[in-house]
Amino acid sequence: MEKFTHLTGIAAPLPTINVDTDQIIPKQFLTTIKRTGLSKGLFFDLRFNPDGSPKPDFVLNQPAYKDARILVTGLNFGCGSSREHAPWALMDYGIRCVIAESFADIFYNNCLQNGVLPAIVSAPDAALLLKAVTDQPGLQLTVDLPAQTISGAGTAVPFTITEDRKRNLLNGLDAIGLTLEKESLITAYEQKNRAEKPWLWPEQATK
Repeated sequence: MEKFTHLTGIAAPLPTINVDTDQIIPKQFLTTIKRTGLSKGLFFDLRFNPDGSPKPDFVLNQPAYKDARILVTGLNFGCGSSREHAPWALMDYGIRCVIAESFADIFYNNCLQNGVLPAIVSAPDAALLLKAVTDQPGLQLTVDLPAQTISGAGTAVPFTITEDRKRNLLNGLDAIGLTLEKESLITAYEQKNRAEKPWLWPEQATK
């Protein structure tokens, strides 16, 4: 998983509550297990008309926000069905941080397992950031994970994240990476177990 430490980039406003995962990446894009190429489906129904033409009013279709790397949105972002394709699509588009007052639990955890920072801020700070990036199209924010702050809107806004999740992002550790940190202990246990209980290891029991 790609490490996350600091991020400076254009922030796009999406002032909508309860954006569900089907809006983030519709079901027709879930037929692949590849993490690339999903940016074309990100917010598909919001970004495109039925004929495939871009909707000019949607924020990511506007020139000032098309290269956004940060999304500032409303509470309960990522609700609905569980689909890891949602953070994959965000990552593939280039969005590494989503800022909101709250997130759906499964989406929140999926983001953290895929290198996307879901930054939880207070309601007043969420309103401040949304206003800043709306009033100043193309405004860049800086997300500092070690300091847990978001700057660029006139003041440093704090965000919350647990220490273990923060450590994982800083070190680029997903569930597999966390397991591999214990590789030497796992190997030592297996060697000991093979010696003490060979009948549990079929390939050894036949030797």
